[in-house]
Amino acid sequence: MLALQLAQPGFRFAQWRMLLATMFCYLFYYTGRQVWGFVVPDLQAELGLSNEDIGWIAGAMLGAYGIGQFINGNLGDKFGGRRMMTLGAISSVILVWATSFGYSFWTILIPWALNGYVQSLGWAPGSRLISNWWGPNERAKAFGYYMMAAASSAVLTFALCILVLQYMSWQWVFRLPVLLLLAGGILFYLIARDNPEELGYDSPNPPQDDQIQEPQEENTLERYTATLSNWRFLVACISLGFESMARYGLLIWVPTYYLGSDWKSNPATAWVTLALPIGMAFGAISGGYFSDKIFHSNRSRPIIIMMLLAALMSIGLYLAPKDQPHIAIGLLFMAGFFVYGPQASFWALCPDLLGPKRAGTGVGVMDAAAYAFAAIQGPLFGLVIDNWGDTYGFVATATVCLLSAFTILFVRK
Repeated sequence: MLALQLAQPGFRFAQWRMLLATMFCYLFYYTGRQVWGFVVPDLQAELGLSNEDIGWIAGAMLGAYGIGQFINGNLGDKFGGRRMMTLGAISSVILVWATSFGYSFWTILIPWALNGYVQSLGWAPGSRLISNWWGPNERAKAFGYYMMAAASSAVLTFALCILVLQYMSWQWVFRLPVLLLLAGGILFYLIARDNPEELGYDSPNPPQDDQIQEPQEENTLERYTATLSNWRFLVACISLGFESMARYGLLIWVPTYYLGSDWKSNPATAWVTLALPIGMAFGAISGGYFSDKIFHSNRSRPIIIMMLLAALMSIGLYLAPKDQPHIAIGLLFMAGFFVYGPQASFWALCPDLLGPKRAGTGVGVMDAAAYAFAAIQGPLFGLVIDNWGDTYGFVATATVCLLSAFTILFVRK
């Protein structure tokens, strides 16, 4: 298929342009939802919210995000990623600003949960666009770059939150970083096209991708039926669910753990948390490369290896002294690397198991499962931390990493 692509003048440039446009838009998507961990200490101090309350608000957003993924992945197959991602970006900016004016549990939970839903208009529709432009032999690589943009978004978001909090109140953590998402969404709409045919190119996907029988046209019910009747795909969703619990366990509770209530007296400790999303960014691109090149498109092996190592790093964080930042930086980087690295393989499994024409639906359903698990993680980890101490968040993270590695054993290509 690569030879066919090279035979089409300009296709390779257009292919990369579409990937980079999608990456650029998603580079700012996390400014609309991963700011939460940085406002937790101030919310607890001003509003008297417990860790369990904080977990419920975070879980509501993640649960709404998961429900939206189940719906919007299929809509991405129907309407295309270009319009869906742009709509999600603009809507998220509005709702994040609305959250910044909250003054109680409910006035924060409601707009934040609604924001979770509109945030789901980004990932699955964007994945469908990438699946349209990249064939099966380069698919995990393309998803790896997409994941790198997502992880880099976390780095950018963490850095912006720390800078804003040093000079402004927690409300501006919601208001300023997310403005970049507005710009990214508009630029994406101007550049992106949903498939190669819109620019006069042939599709890089073979008529029957990986011997999967796909009808030329399917309605909504048929796409969902084909997706939900594939048992290997459903098991992969469960495995990704455990991985997402680990990922959000780190993203939500690591800033809270290292910031504490008096972090401004020693702001250098806040920058330690940047090691986590930086590790995720490197893990994203490396995981896709491992899957395609080293394991020859075998998705389960890199997932197993990386999740086992993520569990080991989490135990290391549990044992490491909190007052030794040089140790924390290394462990956070490696934990981020290994917990995020498998995601490129998970997303590549969607078109691998279902076919590229169901990629949006598959990614949406898989991400819905992932965020259903992540939503449970919020109050569950909060309850663990309230009862046993903040270091036990790392023990919980290690446990779900092991469950993810075990579950994916049943999914073989």
